[in-house]
Parts: sequence; C-alpha cells; structure tokens
Amino acid sequence: MKHTIAVQVENKSGVLSRVANLFSARGFNIDSLVVGETEDAAVSRMTIVLRGDDKVIEQVTKQLNKLIDVIKVTDLSSESFITRDLALIRVNAASSARARLLEIVQIFRARIVDISSKSVIIEITGNESKIEAMIDMLRSFGIQELVRTGEVAIARRGGNGGRLLAGR
Repeated sequence: MKHTIAVQVENKSGVLSRVANLFSARGFNIDSLVVGETEDAAVSRMTIVLRGDDKVIEQVTKQLNKLIDVIKVTDLSSESFITRDLALIRVNAASSARARLLEIVQIFRARIVDISSKSVIIEITGNESKIEAMIDMLRSFGIQELVRTGEVAIARRGGNGGRLLAGR
C-alpha cells in the first residue's frame, strides 16, 4: 500500500542525509521525497511517499522518531489529503504538430512555459495520475526531457491532519 508521510524536522545541515541513510540502511525504497522550509524558517517538512504494509510503515516511523532532528511524523494516508506534483516536459514540436499539442496542454490545464523552433517546454501540476496521463499523451510527439518534483501533500482538515505517529 502507498503511504504519504509528513516529517517535520529541524532545518539544519545534514538532516536530509540522515533521513535518506535511514531508509537506505534498512532497504526501504522511497517513491518520492520532497523537502522544503515551512512557515517557520527553523523547521523543514519532508513529504515522503513509499510503499509498504502497516508493519513496514511502523518500522519506518519508529526509526524516524529515533533521529534527534525529527520533530513530528504524520501518516497522511489515514486521512483525506491533497497531493500535487510538478513536471516540466520538453517535447518535440514541429510547426505542423503545434495545434494538436496546444489542444492537449489546454485539456490538461497545463501551460507552455518556453518555446523554440523545434520544441516546447510544458509545465503541469496535479496528482500523479493526471501527470502520467499527460506524459502518455505527449509520448507520440517525442519527449526530449522530463523532470518531476515528487509529491507534496497537505491534510484537508485543520488541526493534526492525519494520524500523528509521534512527535515532540
């Protein structure tokens, strides 16, 4: 089962490395890892997406909570939450194909952020399935380059927003 875990950590050098090493040392694969500063400059938030059963998630959270820089760990998967991913996609764009390409961009509510004589760069945000669907549509044009941010997530409700797994 796919889990989205929000981890609040102290915003210090080396924290990301320690968290990544924890997963690596235990053989857990991370599907997505996004880190950014929160509304408090002293705190960063990691959104970690991984697959595993409840036992695996319990092991991960116990190990995360042993790290001194971890403030709070929340499994958002137990609540309603919103997730977004960003992708930038450079696609071949011969002049004869641009009208069809623009139509696809509009359907997916994406946007063209750069254009050259031979290609366009498209920006799309949304959930994983929306981005995957657009990528599938663009394959026939020829994708030159694709970069993605990974998922960020936030609970829909105020308050705790998810099952608090531990915290200070």
